[in-house]
Amino acid sequence: MARTVARVIVDALSELGVRQVFGVVGDALNPLTDAIRTTESLEWVGCRHEEAAAFAASAQSQLTGTLGVCMGTVGPGSVHLLNGLYDAAKSHAPVLAIAGQVPLAELGSDYFQEVDNDALFSDVAVFRATVTSPDQLPQLLETAVRHALGRKGVAVLTVPGDLGERELTADRPPRFSLNPPVSRPEESAVRRAAEILDRSERVTLLVGEGARAAREDVLTLADRLAAPMVLTLKAKAGFEGDTNPFQVGQTGLIGNPAAASALQDADTILLLGTDFPYRDWYPEGRTVIQVDTEATHIGRRVPVEVGLVGDTGATVRDLLGHLAAGPGGGRDRSHVEKARERFDQWRAGQARLADPAHDKGLIGRVRSALDNRGHDIRPEALAAAVDRVAAEDAVFTSDTGMATVWLSRFVEMRGGRRLIGSYNLGSMANAMPQALGAQCLDRERQVVAFCGDGGLSMLLGDLMTLKTYRLPVKLVVFDNRRLGMVKLEQEQAGLPEFGTVLDNPDFAAVAEAMGIAGIRVTDPADVESAVRRAFRSPGPVLLDVLTNPDEIAVPAKPTVEQGWGFAVAKVKEVVRSHGEPSGN
Repeated sequence: MARTVARVIVDALSELGVRQVFGVVGDALNPLTDAIRTTESLEWVGCRHEEAAAFAASAQSQLTGTLGVCMGTVGPGSVHLLNGLYDAAKSHAPVLAIAGQVPLAELGSDYFQEVDNDALFSDVAVFRATVTSPDQLPQLLETAVRHALGRKGVAVLTVPGDLGERELTADRPPRFSLNPPVSRPEESAVRRAAEILDRSERVTLLVGEGARAAREDVLTLADRLAAPMVLTLKAKAGFEGDTNPFQVGQTGLIGNPAAASALQDADTILLLGTDFPYRDWYPEGRTVIQVDTEATHIGRRVPVEVGLVGDTGATVRDLLGHLAAGPGGGRDRSHVEKARERFDQWRAGQARLADPAHDKGLIGRVRSALDNRGHDIRPEALAAAVDRVAAEDAVFTSDTGMATVWLSRFVEMRGGRRLIGSYNLGSMANAMPQALGAQCLDRERQVVAFCGDGGLSMLLGDLMTLKTYRLPVKLVVFDNRRLGMVKLEQEQAGLPEFGTVLDNPDFAAVAEAMGIAGIRVTDPADVESAVRRAFRSPGPVLLDVLTNPDEIAVPAKPTVEQGWGFAVAKVKEVVRSHGEPSGN
């Protein structure tokens, strides 16, 4: 018996090992969702917003390295997928989006809800096509999947509403042939890079997520070069912890002085599996060697002396074969030892800030008089408590903004912990839907979402999805009643805070009204016990913690201009009339 278009697509997804499809049901998708309903190995996860569905699919792809799948129906349903798909594209996550469309005969007639999907997704997708005949399958589906997986991006397949139930005249099993190659740079380039590294006195590694699969080789390289290892945020998972004696944390606005100094003090910087985009944080006048799988990434952030295009693990192993032999290669180890000493000192200072009793001491009382007169909970203390309580294999997600700052500084991605966030696109509202996708992969594994109050409220409806599918995500809400990162940006520029104040509900009460356990914390002394209670509780839990809105995240290299701008902004805020709302 010939299969329908919908059945061919759904059977292929099942054969590919896809376990969930995220979306919102409706009209053109009905044949597809009905095929999912009758497929035992595939689960339909009905979200409240298609953007959340795309974020969830992207999270699954990033965690597994395989295909994530989401669906949006005709017109607005597909439009709503866009932001989550842009996040997948910027994160190099293979995602297949199935988009609904008006009936074939109505295409081009400005029909109700008609949108040109091929034009709509032209910027975000590495492949996009509209099915106009059943006989285009399974070839068109094969092409879409190969593009998504082969180019690590988004593929969009549009299915008109009258095609899903139509049968193929020449059916066959799909053939995807998915064997990713392992590439290596030319040996002459490797030799040249090794010669530069051998004669360099102080080498610092800047390591990204692209090196995570080559962890042991990278550690061996760091030891051979006596090099401190600066991590990007996405490299925390895989390179943090006591088993890596070379890492000194992150650089950039969310980084620390030790990492910034490790780069500044180097004469040669080796980039491994990263396209770290913030040019201001690369020191000038250094010799740079870059390893990346994409030739187009070489030298686009900082001038590069040698570019090595290839798989990070294979390239590092080739480099090791050409470098001076032995641990340290006979090098002076003072560069790495100095960087680690600075890093340990910085971490000790951060631990003091995160101590719930900090504000009771003399220094803490002085600090509170300046930046926490309401005696709100320090976000550092909350993040540190989560780090202590969370499982060693927990999956963390974080909203863009201050929630990510506190996670980056106080949560260590040791053991089998993983981390997902909108770290390339920088979208709001990503943490909760990404946690949704992560939890669907394994209902038993702990999943923790670091949510900003602004981000959580933007896609608040999908709290119901957690409840409906009994997903035991732990939502930690940094409730500072602000768009905190925007507030900080304004003040560093010398502007008074404007438009950032959020008129929040009691999020714990909202969660309870939705059938989710809610815990609200207002006393710093209750933070640790509240976190432990939330993490012990079965099912989804929303922990609403009222944190200090005036907390300052000092960048790794604070400038005089930033300090002056912040002082000017604070003066402007103080002299503002008492009758004027603080956010306007």
